[in-house]
Amino acid sequence: MTALIVAGVVVVLALGWAYRTAHRLDRLNVRVDLARQSLLSSLDRRAVVARTIGAALRDGSDADRAAMGRDLVIAADRAEAADEDARETAENHLSSILGRIEVGARPVALATELADAETRVMMARRFYNDAVRDTRSLAQRRLVRWLRLAGRAPIPRYFEIIERVTP
Repeated sequence: MTALIVAGVVVVLALGWAYRTAHRLDRLNVRVDLARQSLLSSLDRRAVVARTIGAALRDGSDADRAAMGRDLVIAADRAEAADEDARETAENHLSSILGRIEVGARPVALATELADAETRVMMARRFYNDAVRDTRSLAQRRLVRWLRLAGRAPIPRYFEIIERVTP
């Protein structure tokens, strides 16, 4: 009789742990989704600022700056329109073009706006990667995988881009 009670308590505790872990994984997946939305909106804002800088450079009289402005507008458009798999590459390309433009060549107000946008991208990327790390850590535990507590949710991927803040 005592063994039956102990077994019942163990089963109830195991079910409680499994429920709590599955619920925590669900909350972590929601956190990843929200952080990803924030990251994408920060990247879109940076692309808009980059496009505006590119348009300002394109309107100048210097042919090299005009070419750089065209490249910047094209890279910003591609970064904004890229699908999920190609977004990192497109954003890295946009970052490299932004890095080649001299700080003095940018209009002052847009340089400040770009610095703010890049700082927001950096913070949003870190929040997103932190959420991904926490989710992956829990989802890849042996018991969680064996019991399939993560359900059908795919394991999220890190978002790695060149991190450069404009001075």
